[in-house]
Amino acid sequence: MFYVSTFFCMFTDYGVSSYDIGTGFGHFAISTQDVSKMVETVRAKGGNVTREPGPVKGGNSVIAFVKDPDGYAFELIQRGPTPEPLCQVMLRTGDLDRAIKFYEKALGMRLLRRIERPEYKYTIGMMGYAEEYETIVLELTYNYGVTEYTKGNAYAQIAIGTDDVYKSGEVVKIVNQELGGKITREAGPLPGLGTKIVSFLDPDGWKTVLVDNKDFLKELE
Repeated sequence: MFYVSTFFCMFTDYGVSSYDIGTGFGHFAISTQDVSKMVETVRAKGGNVTREPGPVKGGNSVIAFVKDPDGYAFELIQRGPTPEPLCQVMLRTGDLDRAIKFYEKALGMRLLRRIERPEYKYTIGMMGYAEEYETIVLELTYNYGVTEYTKGNAYAQIAIGTDDVYKSGEVVKIVNQELGGKITREAGPLPGLGTKIVSFLDPDGWKTVLVDNKDFLKELE
């Protein structure tokens, strides 16, 4: 069983003052009951507002976009109260159908929603384990005619909990053979820590780390 948790890690590498985010990473999304108020808070603290509050193209949702000091984009989405304010991670893919199939077969996610926007030349697949208003979802975006993106050196990985990293790792290997992807670290405990993980790349080169649920909870004790 997989489990997505709202933990967001930020790392500092000694001696490195800037990173290249690349063209493939899209944004994180944060839900709020008042987008305009949050935008003003960001602006008051010196943040960079790149899109003022307003309805999304082709829809009714009120959104805005801001950037943090490192250049990461955040979409602010106006919604009712939610237990998971960090609600989306958007990654671009060169083949949406392949990406959807990979996350369905390798990680047991469901396609929650497919959004076709031919007038703007893109299609989105919302992937997750529960409905969008209940947990974090993965927003896979395909831009017409673009099959490859640069990854840069800033984005690291998505972490997902699993009850059995060994069994999950074997499933990922089978799916890799069919759809592409690569195991980057075989299942097993981390030296000095003991937490069992397995890591891999999806067909577009995005990294995911599967973390043993019980081991992770022990880390938090």
